[in-house]
Amino acid sequence: MDHMDEKILVQKAQSGDFDAFIELVEPYKGRIFGLARKMTGNQQDAEDIVQETLLKAIDNIDKFRGESAFGSWLYAIALNQARRHLGREKRTELQPIEEYLPNKGQGHSDDGHRLFDWKDPHELLEQEELRVILDDAIAELPVKYREAFLLRYFEEMSVKEVAKVIGESEAATKSRILRARVALRDSISKAFESEYEKKV
Repeated sequence: MDHMDEKILVQKAQSGDFDAFIELVEPYKGRIFGLARKMTGNQQDAEDIVQETLLKAIDNIDKFRGESAFGSWLYAIALNQARRHLGREKRTELQPIEEYLPNKGQGHSDDGHRLFDWKDPHELLEQEELRVILDDAIAELPVKYREAFLLRYFEEMSVKEVAKVIGESEAATKSRILRARVALRDSISKAFESEYEKKV
């Protein structure tokens, strides 16, 4: 959507034009559902999050000031709704990322199953046979790392855009993305190790 078109639609939506609002959010609905699905691992929760996001956006459209892209504003609402859903499940966010690494406490050295070095997440995403492994690994991440990773690599936002959406500094955002990659690399490498052992 052209930036000028988006600006006009926002103005119309803020004036109470519901059709303009629908046109404004339509390009994002599928992507928000995908993001919510990856965040929660549950289709029904993802559908609920999309609905809640759109309702929140309708209720708060007059508060949108255009300081960031409309899509980024919408993603921020969606993430807040996803956090609420995950909060209801009482998932702890207090453990360090090391608690989520599959080889914690097993005495593995870095030259064991970590030989698989994940250079580029985009390459991995293109390999269909790894999607299930990747989805499982993402689902195990703490929410704050999961959301930063998904926005960066699934939504292809810049680090600066991700930082705005999650409300963190760029330095903190880079750290979350890096730690997510480290944890995912470890999980995926462990899965490869298990597959190799089955074949031997």
